[in-house]
Amino acid sequence: MDTHETSSSPVSDRRIVLLGLSAAAATLASGARAASRGEIDAGADAALSRLYGYSPKARELADHARGVLIFPQIVKAGFIVGGAGGEGVLRVGGRSAAYFSVGAASFGFQAGVKTFSLAMFFMTPSALDYLRNSQGWALGGGPSIVVVDQGMAVGLSTTTLSQPVYAMVFAQKGLEGGISLSGSKITHIHPA
Repeated sequence: MDTHETSSSPVSDRRIVLLGLSAAAATLASGARAASRGEIDAGADAALSRLYGYSPKARELADHARGVLIFPQIVKAGFIVGGAGGEGVLRVGGRSAAYFSVGAASFGFQAGVKTFSLAMFFMTPSALDYLRNSQGWALGGGPSIVVVDQGMAVGLSTTTLSQPVYAMVFAQKGLEGGISLSGSKITHIHPA
């Protein structure tokens, strides 16, 4: 009778984690060159144009927002261990006011690569001040954020806007499943 157990060893578990880290790092590093202000602004213009084209409610949110933070492209990649990252611009009064990066790490069942865009609408002066003055905003702390999908957007109106920050994820492409903003951190950057 063979009593050989087929369980993973700590060495093979570490190899799986390292393989996942390597895959995520390689994927994110391929786009790791910091974009210039002009590149970020051009990407934000194109992303907002796409968003407003398919969601007129997003335009209404922008018209009432104190500021809009746009991440034209966030790349999420991983195999067991994953990461996400991108660069964006804060627009206040239609003008670029500051630049930010967003990053997140994750662990669990995941495989693939996905890109998406994110627009965050800051509805109150205090929420906008929090973003501007923080040394790094870990989403889930600070102002409340409501993630708006297309169905929810239909019901939004100027009389129902009651949250400090609304976020819209759009232009999703790729094979990775699901998008979560929890655990993401937004940090000031100073592109050339």
